[in-house]
Amino acid sequence: MLNDDYTPMEFVVVVIQEYFGKDMEAATQIMLKIHLDGKGVCGVYSRDVASTKVDQVMEAAQRAGHPLQCVSEPVGF
Repeated sequence: MLNDDYTPMEFVVVVIQEYFGKDMEAATQIMLKIHLDGKGVCGVYSRDVASTKVDQVMEAAQRAGHPLQCVSEPVGF
């Protein structure tokens, strides 16, 4: 997930909880990493699952009127 200057931190936490199954504490830590580093990892999934989660997050952000961006990237081994 990528940081922006407009999406409320609370919304990001809720999205991480809802779509990535994290508890409040874990979701808050991920949100803070996104805020401080410009991006953060919400989870590692197969390509298909990751794509679906990106779509779900982008749709939720759009419905809420936020510019939040979520991307999937291959994991380097």
